[in-house]
Amino acid sequence: MLRSLSVALLCAASAFPLSAQRPPDTVFLEDLTWDEVRDLQRAGKTTIIIGTAGQEQKGPHMVMGEHKYVLTHTTEQIARALGDALVAPIITYVPEGSWENPRGHMAMAGTITLPEDRFRELLTHSAKSLKAGGFKHIILIGDSGGNQNGMRDVATALNAEWGGAARVTFAGDYYTKAGEDMRKYLMGKGFTAEAIGNHAGMLDTSELMAVNPKHVRRDKLANAGGGPGSGVSGDPTKATPEIGKALLKIKIDNALAQIRAARASSQEN
Repeated sequence: MLRSLSVALLCAASAFPLSAQRPPDTVFLEDLTWDEVRDLQRAGKTTIIIGTAGQEQKGPHMVMGEHKYVLTHTTEQIARALGDALVAPIITYVPEGSWENPRGHMAMAGTITLPEDRFRELLTHSAKSLKAGGFKHIILIGDSGGNQNGMRDVATALNAEWGGAARVTFAGDYYTKAGEDMRKYLMGKGFTAEAIGNHAGMLDTSELMAVNPKHVRRDKLANAGGGPGSGVSGDPTKATPEIGKALLKIKIDNALAQIRAARASSQEN
């Protein structure tokens, strides 16, 4: 009886080979096997997003991976909206200043920096690896300011080198234009420039509340982080998840508009 049952189960299993299983509903490269990536490319997913996010202090009330958590959310939404894109593992080693004379973020425990030239090398080799693996369109998106120039210059250099065999789009509007738009949005809601701040204030805190609220230490929320030396500019006590959702949409919409415009331009040329 047991032998007959075993034979029946084996026959049933052979009727549904593992190769027939669908890949998981994910756009993240690290969640897929290599052959699943290959099959998705054959089905048209030949765009890959490389996101860069700093590992830097975010005041007493937020974890240092804030940029990574936000970028994980936004790049997923961008990839799904494009329909033909996957997302590479997010790069968290970016230029943050010098370790020889630590100032700014580097003066606080846990911040990690990468020299500008090494950051550009990392981006270049990441892009070349993905091109070699079959991707035709590489999109660079950064969630912090120190990453922007390096991504722009790497995109320019690779496009010149590849001569159209593959292309790189630096979606700088995700950060620069969206930053301006987000401030206009908040000031239109009656918030002052002082309350909005420049780092770890309303913007960053609201975004993290929206995508990963467990990483906000609500008992440590304080205007200007509680005083000098906190690493906070602005008033994070005014942050809300609802504001965060609106700000994230501004970032996503700006990136999508720029990427789609770049695609339309390349098709015309």
